[in-house]
Amino acid sequence: MNIYDMDKTIYNGDSTADFFIHCVFHRPKVLLCIPKMIGAFFKYYIFHIGTKTQFKEKIYTFLKVINTEKEVAAFWEKHLSKIKRFYLHQKREDDIIISASPEFLLKPLEEKLNIRVIASQISPLDGTTLSENCYHEEKVRRLYTEYSDAHVEKFYSDSYSDEPLAKLAESAFIVKGEKIIPWNFEIHKKNIHL
Repeated sequence: MNIYDMDKTIYNGDSTADFFIHCVFHRPKVLLCIPKMIGAFFKYYIFHIGTKTQFKEKIYTFLKVINTEKEVAAFWEKHLSKIKRFYLHQKREDDIIISASPEFLLKPLEEKLNIRVIASQISPLDGTTLSENCYHEEKVRRLYTEYSDAHVEKFYSDSYSDEPLAKLAESAFIVKGEKIIPWNFEIHKKNIHL
């Protein structure tokens, strides 16, 4: 199997940020959640208080004011075209996306791209976290929970924070736009804030 990160790897951009912007334009009540989101940003990224999981739970409070299932469907109607060409040319049926983005947002790709998705489990109703953020070593744990005998041929990501998954693969690659670069295990990983 080949494993891919999602955002900036096979998706051109950040799918969660794009989804939020989509919701702002289609459901302006989402704007009422912005003060709480800004507070969460400062608390986590500026003052380094709390975990990424706690930060994301505050960010996803905007889900309380939308019909998430309906907005996710509308989102992919317009944003499926942001899946990168390199991926579409090499995709296989046993591909897996492992991402920190919310599972409810990426799950439709299982049918649309004929792949498997493992992602952060977030309640689509109110944004509460249902498991640890699917990031760094948690990605490996989630992979082995679902595929105990996983054999990873190739791994692709835009970020060296995914080194735990890269180490499992026969070969690993960094993705920059449509450019694929062999993984450099010598690069020092700074600022991996769990």
